[in-house]
Amino acid sequence: MKAIVYTKYGPPEVAKLMEVPKPKPKDKEVLVKVYTSSVNRTDSGFRSAEYFISRFWSGLFRPKYQILGCEFAGVIEEIGTSVTLFKNGDKVFGFNDKSFGGHGEYLTIAETDAVTNIPENISFEEAAALTEGSHYALVNIRAAKVEPGQNVLVYGATGAIGSAAVQLLKHFEANITAVCNTKNVELVKSLGADVVIDYQTQDFTKTENKFQFIFDAVGKSSFGQCKPMLTEKGIYISTELGKNGENILYALITPFFGGKKLLFPIPSITKQDVLFLKDLVEKGEFKPLIDRKYQIEQIVEAYKYVESGQKTGNVVLQIVE
Repeated sequence: MKAIVYTKYGPPEVAKLMEVPKPKPKDKEVLVKVYTSSVNRTDSGFRSAEYFISRFWSGLFRPKYQILGCEFAGVIEEIGTSVTLFKNGDKVFGFNDKSFGGHGEYLTIAETDAVTNIPENISFEEAAALTEGSHYALVNIRAAKVEPGQNVLVYGATGAIGSAAVQLLKHFEANITAVCNTKNVELVKSLGADVVIDYQTQDFTKTENKFQFIFDAVGKSSFGQCKPMLTEKGIYISTELGKNGENILYALITPFFGGKKLLFPIPSITKQDVLFLKDLVEKGEFKPLIDRKYQIEQIVEAYKYVESGQKTGNVVLQIVE
């Protein structure tokens, strides 16, 4: 089968299109013929190993799993002998940041992992972009214990994580202030933001509102910068480590003081999470934004675009037509 393989950490160019053996499902696994995947921050982070800590999961000196692609959508072609939740021909989507595999024509995944049937009202392309940004957003919203009526600010509301966060916060009935660039103001309003601040013409820190939760979905602000905007027991969460890894330090010490605090939740995803996202899609409450679509042969170009910081929503990788 064809797959994008990386045998060493580095820039986008380490990802090569190669022929590799087709995997075989174990007793409780399904074999998925992958139609579409995505290229995202998770894939880029593991490929580059820019944060050395990622190597403790992916391999200290070289990649343990050499086919990236944490998101996937496709059709089940074969099931293990003990599989009961799926059958051949089922259209499925899911997320796998343990062994990856979405950037290949086939992958295997346990039936109890984060995989389920594709909602009938979306395409393979949309299904492939359903989980990465949304599960990061969901983990952080849950960690902040957002309640209906609370004021929440989302900085970076047009990325995969930020655009999902706005829609999820709308579902949880929060009052949403979103920060984005000029060209995407109307788009972010359409996602459910109550107030939109254009950071190209306004300083978002000058707003007079106070927030129970500030979520930086792109990691470009700081706890110190946002602290004056928080309520007395407000919570700040960023998707990045911060300058010199300061967010880890703040996450360790600020919860002990009982006031404003920074949290740094460890992301995780379960089958229940993908079922929850599927339900929101079927109800019309969530739909992933698609920016661009690349063919599998264009993987280097796709990575470069994702890492440019210019994308709006998600970048989809077409594995088979």
